Amino acid sequence: MLQFYFILFAGISISLLVLLLVSSWLYWGFRKRKLIKLKEKFFEQNGGIMLQQLLSKHEGFAEATKIFTTEDLKKATNNYDERRVLGRGGQGTVYKGILADNRVVAVKKSKIMDQSQVEQFINEVIILSQVNHRNVVKLLGCCLETEVPLLVYEFVINGTLYDHLHNQDQTYSISWETRLRIATETAGALWYLHSAASTPIIHRDVKSTNILLDNNYTAKVSDFGASRLIPLDQAQLTTLVQGTLGYLDPEYFHSSQLTEKSDVYSFGVVLVELLTGKKALSFDRLEEERNLAMFFVSSMKDDRLFEILDDRVLNEGNTKHLKEVAILAKRCLMVKGEERPTMKEVAMELEGLRILETHPWVNNNSNPEETEYLIGQSQDAYKGDNSSNIIGYDSIRDQVMVDFNGGR
Repeated sequence: MLQFYFILFAGISISLLVLLLVSSWLYWGFRKRKLIKLKEKFFEQNGGIMLQQLLSKHEGFAEATKIFTTEDLKKATNNYDERRVLGRGGQGTVYKGILADNRVVAVKKSKIMDQSQVEQFINEVIILSQVNHRNVVKLLGCCLETEVPLLVYEFVINGTLYDHLHNQDQTYSISWETRLRIATETAGALWYLHSAASTPIIHRDVKSTNILLDNNYTAKVSDFGASRLIPLDQAQLTTLVQGTLGYLDPEYFHSSQLTEKSDVYSFGVVLVELLTGKKALSFDRLEEERNLAMFFVSSMKDDRLFEILDDRVLNEGNTKHLKEVAILAKRCLMVKGEERPTMKEVAMELEGLRILETHPWVNNNSNPEETEYLIGQSQDAYKGDNSSNIIGYDSIRDQVMVDFNGGR
């Protein structure tokens, strides 16, 4: 009888164990399916299907754009540790991440988005998938299976141009030679976006916080969430006005007509920042000085340029060349877009001035042939509208045109 009860007890225990294992298996299976469905929902909600369709048409882009999993990026950012935050902005938060292969990256975690913002997110992925340029931040991939989409960029170690221009400790301010090089590189990158593609790209939010600097202070233009691809048969595009106060093109602000000259205006403000070391907009200054662009143009008109230049710029720069850079900045800030130069013209002029600053002997009339040769080489680097004619600039491959209506 005792043996019978033992067998019965063992049988019940085994049955309960089997039932428990089956229940656990069903529970975890259900949870896994639920998680998969949730990821699929987020993937579709974040524009994954649209992105796949666009990338599938251009295999080169698809290969260059890696799709990361949620686990990949959680691990890389230590579950989005606050100590990993590199910066916060209107579009979201950027974290420092370390991938499994030890590559250091920047992970941009967007805010909760509505449908129009999803389009802007996909816009940024498509635009950056096309661009391969040493002065444009490189997109490594994205993750769409979370509630908010994520972008993964190359990590640019030295922060933003804004940080270096407006830091409190002037001991670490950037030299004029470096500032001029940063301006030249940024202008070249914008000209490339405007002209070297079969479909022009307008950045639409050029500012010093969107210019990153690597360990050699090489400029990297970033943040293409607001950018637009403009069909060649359209000289301008009507959009919801978007940009940053202090940098925003007044003509675009009043008309909603976006053109390449809107980037030229914003770049002009950055150029003035480099010259003066002052913020584009500051309510700590006197009322007439709050808007840097307006104050700069007014100072130029009153022949007070050298009163507003940054001390280091004034001490290190050639007076004549500083005035030429200032005149170029003023032309970029013309109220009417048609009166502003193109980014190609800006890039060429800055490169020529940079060579004159870097090689002062070119001003010596005893070397007219060398001077002509050196400046000629600089201009040859920018001739034509093809990226193949630009020294050190890589080409944009087969272009994608994304026609999204409206702005972010």
